[in-house]
Amino acid sequence: MTKKPNIFIFMTDQQRGDSLTNPLIEMPNVRSLMKSGVNFKNTHCPSPHCCPSRATFFTGKYPTEHGVWNNVCVQNALSDRLTPGIALFSENLKEQGYRMGYSGKWHVSYETGPEDHGFEEVYVTSNKRTKPDEATKHMSSGWEVYKKLAKTRDEDVDTPRKVGQIKRAGYPNYNHYGSKDNPFNDFDVVNAAIEKLNEIPEDGNPWLYYLGTLGPHDPYFVPQKFLDMYKDVDIELTDIHFDDLHDKPHLYQRTQKAFNQLSIEEKKDAIIHYMAFCTYEDYLFGLVLDQLKKRSDFDDTLILFTSDHGDYNGEHGLWCKGLPAFKGAYHIPAVISWKNGLKNPNRTIDAPVSLADFAPTFLALVNEDISTLTGQSLLPFIYDNKPETWREYSFTQTNGNEIYGIQRAVFNDKWKLVYNSFDYDELYNLEIDPDELVNLATDDKYKDIKKSLYRELWSFAESVNDKCLNPYIMVGLAEFGPAYAYE
Repeated sequence: MTKKPNIFIFMTDQQRGDSLTNPLIEMPNVRSLMKSGVNFKNTHCPSPHCCPSRATFFTGKYPTEHGVWNNVCVQNALSDRLTPGIALFSENLKEQGYRMGYSGKWHVSYETGPEDHGFEEVYVTSNKRTKPDEATKHMSSGWEVYKKLAKTRDEDVDTPRKVGQIKRAGYPNYNHYGSKDNPFNDFDVVNAAIEKLNEIPEDGNPWLYYLGTLGPHDPYFVPQKFLDMYKDVDIELTDIHFDDLHDKPHLYQRTQKAFNQLSIEEKKDAIIHYMAFCTYEDYLFGLVLDQLKKRSDFDDTLILFTSDHGDYNGEHGLWCKGLPAFKGAYHIPAVISWKNGLKNPNRTIDAPVSLADFAPTFLALVNEDISTLTGQSLLPFIYDNKPETWREYSFTQTNGNEIYGIQRAVFNDKWKLVYNSFDYDELYNLEIDPDELVNLATDDKYKDIKKSLYRELWSFAESVNDKCLNPYIMVGLAEFGPAYAYE
């Protein structure tokens, strides 16, 4: 390939990987993209949180390497910027002559924004510290919020809970779902991007445009038109929704407690709202896709639809995302279409893919060196070739979503091990327990399996310079320690 393709990226926020294949969810535009492209159905993010996962997407590296561990703009952030010297793929493409555009959610660093990494900014949200917006102000608010809340604190305790509402003494009430015409201003972001795309000359010079929406992130407030599409849908709750977490870490149980205020009907209604939100995001994606198809360079445009992380969506009695290391928070959609480049469309790839793989893919397209990146290029799959080597295991890294606790996980299609420094480990036999309901970590008969998984976990940790290896007696708590990284 000699011609540099255009690249269009549409990244939603908090969208589950199985939303693409759930027959109850209407997503005609993304499913059309699947037919003309490749669906990487086994794609996972490295962390169940916006900022570290987005940093991984742009750098091709894991949190231990890029340095972003948490929400960069909250009050108790431990990291608010990328590790010095870490580059984003956008910087390389800019040097390769690409026109670079960025609309929507940033949330990679609070110190720098898209404009500092090669992009032209067009309606950017969750930007750097010097460009605050309502979203960052809300997340970084201080004691003044609680001082105001204290005036109505006692009377609020006695006020009946509203439908879909979760009440917590001394905290603002949380409204889990509802109806809203333009949630998170995603429609405005998409319109701004469409206007800018119309301005890009069709002169054969390559361009890249990133569009990041905030839906279907919680709370699930969706235009009524899309909720009406689900008025006759009946949600059936199964064992995974009634997991009491008795054999899981106590933090998981404490997190679930707030959501236990919701009735069965409210939980079903929340699922409906999430599904409708996914449909709304698909509608927005369709608006941009229709515009792209009008361009003469559409056939030379690689299109990626993906998300930064998933959502528990009621599974294990949980919602949103956080330290509970269940699949729903980590499994994300990933579809690539490219008419003039992709071979044999309408394929599904079962191989484990990481959010770290997209940066090296884009860089490999223009023959940039990717040898220093942790992610791997997806070009062999795009060209319908078999990669010379590919990973067997997927890995996750988190130090907590502002409730800090070191956690690492390793899994394949058979087994999953979660190392929790703050509580019990978790071990799941995914072949017979894909819903991760029975924790086998305390059963000694699986000791050899745990040891082998710890060996994979520590081997990967060593390869990405993970600092989770302090031998002090109060903190070196793994059942099998870092020395198992080596044969």
